[in-house]
Amino acid sequence: MKATKDLGLNYNIELPENVTNILKRDFWVLEKFDRSMIPILSDPLKFTSNVSIIVKRGTCNVDINLISYQVQAPCIVNIRSSQILQLNSVSDDFDSSFIVMSNKFCDKLFLLLQDCRVYPTASGNQIVKIPPSLLTDFINFYQHINRIFEDTNNPYAYQAMVLAISSFFLETGYKCYMYLMEDYPYGNRRIVDKFMILVQQNFKNERFLEFYANQLQITPKHLSRTIKALTGFTAVEWIERFVVLEAKVLLKSTNLNIQQIADELNFHSQSFFGKYFKKKVGMSPKEFRNF
Repeated sequence: MKATKDLGLNYNIELPENVTNILKRDFWVLEKFDRSMIPILSDPLKFTSNVSIIVKRGTCNVDINLISYQVQAPCIVNIRSSQILQLNSVSDDFDSSFIVMSNKFCDKLFLLLQDCRVYPTASGNQIVKIPPSLLTDFINFYQHINRIFEDTNNPYAYQAMVLAISSFFLETGYKCYMYLMEDYPYGNRRIVDKFMILVQQNFKNERFLEFYANQLQITPKHLSRTIKALTGFTAVEWIERFVVLEAKVLLKSTNLNIQQIADELNFHSQSFFGKYFKKKVGMSPKEFRNF
């Protein structure tokens, strides 16, 4: 398998015999994944990365974390890191493309898209319809991504991938999620928008749900239920995402020591910060900085 070690990119257009080889890459793309390749994935598969699958033709029945979904083309299937996929049945005409993105890669996207009010909805939904009129745009997008992949001499391939995906989402991809936002009362969408702004402004100092509920003049229960319904993540999970992402950025992009980072994020002690970070990321701050 040919790979660029520094970028974590895999350029092999064939599916590896050991699928976990691609699930641990920072980024991996397969433009064609059809019925003939399904037997390789007959067992339940736990993802170590985030996967976005574009189903271009056909149908399938899948379980994602034990919840059953009937998938009908054209659509997007989003599988988050640590979720388990079980393919139950696949039609003979099934055809798809997929992108595998590590948590680190998704952090880059999050930094670029966090101000987009559709993004919380997009990141939380497992199955999303693609309007038939947009399917060609998605196919062309995958071809564009593959062209970047094939240019193995490009030292900026990683950055190009991040910018290409974020640009496509802001130009075209967001349209797939607009109807989901319209399914909820306008007042609830306003709650999500205001909550996300509040979190961006206050996550360093305020990590309890009650603060945000008080600011929005609603009950914590109503806030939690609304955020979960519209984004797929709980309000507390969004707060934690901002805290962890900021910690990652400070660990990788500054010379602050771990005590200073703990102070910057308003943790009571370096020890408490270390335990919090390890619980969310799976490694200590020092291990992450050296990773």
